[in-house]
Amino acid sequence: MEITNSIVVALSVGFFAGIIVIRILNKNKSVGLLNEAKKEAEKIIELANEKGENIKKNKIIQAKEKFLELKSEHEKIIFSREDKIKALEHEVSSKENLVESTLKKQESLNLDLDKKLKEVENKISLLDKKKVETERVRKEQIKQLESISGLSETEAKESLLESLKKDAENDALIYAKEKMEEAELTVKENSKKIILNTIQRIGAEETIDNTVSVFNIESDDIKGRIIGREGRNIRTLEAATGVEIIVDDTPEAIILSCFDSIRREIARISLHKLVKDGRIHPARIEEVVTKTKKEIDQEIIEVGKRTVIDLGINGLHPELIKYVGRMKYRSSYGQNLLQHSKEVAKLCAIMASEMGIDAKMAKRAGLLHDIGKVPSVEKDIETPHAILGMQWAEKYGEKPDVCNAIGAHHDEIEMSSLISPIIQVCDAMSGARPGARRQVLDSYIERLKNLEEIALEFDGVEKAYAIQAGRELRVIVESEKINDEESSNLSFKISQKIQTDMTYPGQVKVTVIRETRSINIAK
Repeated sequence: MEITNSIVVALSVGFFAGIIVIRILNKNKSVGLLNEAKKEAEKIIELANEKGENIKKNKIIQAKEKFLELKSEHEKIIFSREDKIKALEHEVSSKENLVESTLKKQESLNLDLDKKLKEVENKISLLDKKKVETERVRKEQIKQLESISGLSETEAKESLLESLKKDAENDALIYAKEKMEEAELTVKENSKKIILNTIQRIGAEETIDNTVSVFNIESDDIKGRIIGREGRNIRTLEAATGVEIIVDDTPEAIILSCFDSIRREIARISLHKLVKDGRIHPARIEEVVTKTKKEIDQEIIEVGKRTVIDLGINGLHPELIKYVGRMKYRSSYGQNLLQHSKEVAKLCAIMASEMGIDAKMAKRAGLLHDIGKVPSVEKDIETPHAILGMQWAEKYGEKPDVCNAIGAHHDEIEMSSLISPIIQVCDAMSGARPGARRQVLDSYIERLKNLEEIALEFDGVEKAYAIQAGRELRVIVESEKINDEESSNLSFKISQKIQTDMTYPGQVKVTVIRETRSINIAK
């Protein structure tokens, strides 16, 4: 097809050349030029024919070469397939031989198994006969024992189990009590010394954070200026700070309500600046709030730096210093988080030094143990604060012992260093001391009720009273049902039940009271 196209092209070229020449000749009316043009056209046609023949020969040669190449590739594929088929045939034959040998071995094994099965069956039949005989002898012996003792088999079992159960309970309680008393005697002196020295040397003020702040003003006229025309000033202020501003009939006071104490502080300072300046309008409000936010951010950093310097902690990451500064505006159960963390850090340092552990590392872990409670953009609400604090500490290059102490202080992970239990103990001491944290009345009443209910669950308990804010439980028992030894065991059981089932700060003292009354009447 290509050869034909080439010939056609050549002929077309010659044809058009002839036409051009003829037109030139007609125009110029020159016969000589026409003859020369005809000769030139004949030469072009002859050259085109020669070129077409050459192209045709070349294409035929290329087609033959391509055919030979394809033929050799096809032969190679056929040979490779034959080699694979031979290899597969060899593999199949070897597998057949292997299967035949395996079947022969299996047949011999089956014969051996049949023999062994018969032997086992014979032994089982003998054992069954012996079992029947043994059961018959046992029943005869039981009948003889029942006739001698006057009790049935079931009654004898129940009586024996009951006596064994009581003996085991008493022995276990006595053993546990002895071991606990022994442990208390061995550690009592050292623990008292460490804890008392630590508590006496550290005292922190008790602070309570609320969700509202009161902004005092000189006169009620300022309230109208803060509200603005159609309330635009107060709306702008609330939008800029994220704080609800309550302007009511309270004389010379405006209430700022928000759960985020940082926002409340920004709103309070901004209001103070606006009232002092006198210019209160939306543009000025936005400008003042923006400046105040920057000032608070700078103050947070300064508070963090001062805290770290006061505690003598070096090399703390700048982001962790910010978290420490933000603790000033965060409370935990009414206890200021920064004061609590500083107190725990000092307690940890003293306790660690008394025990011969690295006091600086303990102080560092004590300061950072509650950073997971600090509000942050990164905060994951589904992660416990101890785990979140540990992740932040790891992120900002704290040592593994410090990270473990932060993550394990509420038993979310396993403790792997000696610092971890110190952090846990000092955190409990700081939060559990009287006045440190406020409790919700409902939860407080619920705890007292649960204490009394646990005591009333035991047999022989007549009345139970939770006194001293739930730190002591007085249990009155019936003297006819509980003797002196059982009353001692009962107090231990109740204390263990409380320790297992309840969560409470400090400790609960259980006192069991047994009273015997002898009454006679003189006539």
